[in-house]
Amino acid sequence: MTTASAPLSERLLAGDPRAIARAISLIENEAPEGAALIGRIFAKTGNAYLIGITGPPGAGKSTLVDKITAELRTRGRKVGILAVDPTSPFSGGAILGDRVRMQAHAEDEGVFIRSMATRGHLGGLARTTAEAAIVLDAAGYDVVIIETVGVGQDEVDIVRTADVSVVTLVPGTGDEVQALKAGIMEIADVFVVNKADREGADRTAASIEMMLSLDDAMSEGWRPPVLRTEATANRGIGELIDTIDRFREQSSDTLGARRRARAEWRLREILGRRFMQHLEANVLQPGEFGLWLDRIAAREVDPYGAAATVMGQALGNELGGDFSRSAPKSPPSALVAAIDHVGIAVEDADASLKFFAGVLGLTSDAPQDVKGQNTRVRFVNTGDAKLELVESIAPGSPIANYLEKRGPGLHHVALRVCDIHAAIAHVLGAGVRMIDKEPRRGAHGSLIAFVHPAETHGVLVELKQPAASGESH
Repeated sequence: MTTASAPLSERLLAGDPRAIARAISLIENEAPEGAALIGRIFAKTGNAYLIGITGPPGAGKSTLVDKITAELRTRGRKVGILAVDPTSPFSGGAILGDRVRMQAHAEDEGVFIRSMATRGHLGGLARTTAEAAIVLDAAGYDVVIIETVGVGQDEVDIVRTADVSVVTLVPGTGDEVQALKAGIMEIADVFVVNKADREGADRTAASIEMMLSLDDAMSEGWRPPVLRTEATANRGIGELIDTIDRFREQSSDTLGARRRARAEWRLREILGRRFMQHLEANVLQPGEFGLWLDRIAAREVDPYGAAATVMGQALGNELGGDFSRSAPKSPPSALVAAIDHVGIAVEDADASLKFFAGVLGLTSDAPQDVKGQNTRVRFVNTGDAKLELVESIAPGSPIANYLEKRGPGLHHVALRVCDIHAAIAHVLGAGVRMIDKEPRRGAHGSLIAFVHPAETHGVLVELKQPAASGESH
């Protein structure tokens, strides 16, 4: 007997319903504690059999799950249910329609029911459904039933999650062939024509059999049977469970391969999400991802080129980009003409001018808004080089993010170049990462490009080619 003060993993492994609910909540919210919990319990899983129930809306999936659960309980099996529901547009949680239909099991300690919101995830499942199934597996449930949200023909993620996939269809939907095309035929291990007392049930079953006969791959191995059920009348449920058990027995030799494929899909999905989190937290500067989106939308760079550059920043140019770290070439003559200006991030440029203009007597240019970056700049004249006061004019701009993360202060150093295209080519040819592989417009119509601060030991360097006299800004 575990106590409430015992670690969550111990209470979970002991089958404590509150611990199970808490664990699934942590996983649904993608909290770090959830990932750590999976690490502690994963070695004790792999015993539960995962049954996926999928099909279009109105096929009676929830009622079917309810009756399957009741039959499994009569056979002495503990059952965990993960009912994936649409996301509420108001709360963001699951619309608990499935749990309402399963109230008959609410007092049964051998049944655990959890509704999960899709939260915008496509494919019929929530993104963390697989991890929730691991929790129920660790808690000692013999069978975990996963009911997908009814979304139509592209609801195929269940085959990557369950050990057996049951596709539920209903007569009277019109064109049965239309309902069966695309990926739905490939994912089914068992077909169920539910509400078989309705007119057209035989025609629906015959259509499925016809489609199966056209698949040459069905001539060997398991051929998905087509069963008829009336879930509301509890007819055909026992035969369905017997069929699932028979599939489990016949596919025992391939179960390991199926679970390995499932592990590969999940690992790839987690790696992709974690890599994006790493990019945004450790590689890209605040607001830099948004700048890439702005440039793609403006057709300044294509998505593949942007991805290559960002990958280069994350992994090293020889891995991510279409350029390599070759030996630096001799720089062209007069590559850098001079220091053009020093950029200072400020909360309020006018307030900063009280010192530079009011106290030091320096003159300043008129303020100018830089389109696409939601910033306003004012240049303070100090001789050959200038000070650029940069402030944000909209929440979420690169400067706003910079100020929030680091506060006011030195933002960048701008080096004036005669030919920015030649300068960028030279820098890239030396294997140096850049935020911009193509120049973009800056203040006063100049062409600018930024070198990644990781290459300059923390200093954001701007290459700037001033606009020709009379060129529009």
